[in-house]
Amino acid sequence: MEHPNSKPPEVSQAIEHLFRHEAGKMVAILTGIFGLDHLTLAEDVVQEALARALQTWPFYGLPDNPSAWIMRTARNLALDVVRREKVFRDKEPEITRFMDRDGSGPDTVIFPEQEIADDRLRLLFVCCHPAIPAEAQVALALKTLGGFSVTEISHAFLTTEAAIAKRLTRAKQKIREARIPFEIPAGEELARRLEGVWQSLYLIFNEGYKASVGDKLVREDVCAEAIRLTALLAEHPAGNQPRTHALLALMLFSAARNAARVDDSGNLLRLKDQNRKQWNSPMIARGLFHLARSGAGKQISEFHLQAAIAACHCTAKSYNDTDWRKILSLYDRLMKFDSSPVVALNRTVAIAEVEGPQAGIEAVQAIPNLRELESYYLLHALLGEFESRLGNSRPAAVHFRRSLQLAQTRSEQEFLAKRLQACEPATQKL
Repeated sequence: MEHPNSKPPEVSQAIEHLFRHEAGKMVAILTGIFGLDHLTLAEDVVQEALARALQTWPFYGLPDNPSAWIMRTARNLALDVVRREKVFRDKEPEITRFMDRDGSGPDTVIFPEQEIADDRLRLLFVCCHPAIPAEAQVALALKTLGGFSVTEISHAFLTTEAAIAKRLTRAKQKIREARIPFEIPAGEELARRLEGVWQSLYLIFNEGYKASVGDKLVREDVCAEAIRLTALLAEHPAGNQPRTHALLALMLFSAARNAARVDDSGNLLRLKDQNRKQWNSPMIARGLFHLARSGAGKQISEFHLQAAIAACHCTAKSYNDTDWRKILSLYDRLMKFDSSPVVALNRTVAIAEVEGPQAGIEAVQAIPNLRELESYYLLHALLGEFESRLGNSRPAAVHFRRSLQLAQTRSEQEFLAKRLQACEPATQKL
């Protein structure tokens, strides 16, 4: 018999999948039962259920419905806590009756999907409450709804585990102090809270689309969680708004290209070098559907414009067929919403494609507050690319070398090293 510490690959994969896809659902439903004061308890119970799966499944094999097995185990552990802890004494009959409902068999789902979906949205709005500091909102959402560890979150935001743990502790303390209700807000309160929800979902997706640090440029699990939560928001009457659909379209267009953004060795590929046959056509079609739905309102947001830019790339048959003039026009409009140096820098790519690399360099030099980008690797990478297209190998090498020093992911570093190496033989001849 195999020892449980030597887990079969399918068991490890199943539990990892559950941790990513199901843990947030379980935490949300248990938080709805226990109350927000006991959010940590809900997380602990789910963690313990997953640990028991690790101990049990290698011996007995995967259950017919792993998700239901985990939820049932978490429920039973939670009931043990309720019956043991004095803090639940007043609510014990109510909680026990609610959690003791049973399905027709050991592998049936206890809680209906709609109930779980509603609780996940309630928890998302809690995580993005304005009483919680902005820097902690995304960390809390990743931890509670995405099942990410403190270590993973610390890597994502280039800070220490201790700093993330402190943010999470303070966020939960703020939830208790502010008596934040476990609900989806309505009216003016909904409008105020949606802004924070949209921005948090956007930041979560961006961290998956382009990881801040580490061996992998793309974190598919982070992208997928952001898409799941945004789709959940779009399907609910409270979040069924044009801007939500625009954000979801942007995520889908971007994630559709993930498989082609790196080669088999994990090395970064430029847009022009990507195999478009590897792009996810159903995901692009789904993005076009939500982009169309985003046009229902009269207002245009930054998400609408970013999604439209991404759609231009996704619908072009080849790099040379890309409508760069339309993309440049969209960037011009986007600058009215967001005039940050990063957006201005992205705009220079379109300028270089429409007007040539020298115009791209001049556009970079004209960016207001350009100094803010001095430590941003992409600034120097783009300047190196523009100089290289002009045949200026020496300044191109200088920029690529600086960009290489600043890059944080292995795939970016290896890509820039190759670009630098390509410039160096030419500089030696000068």
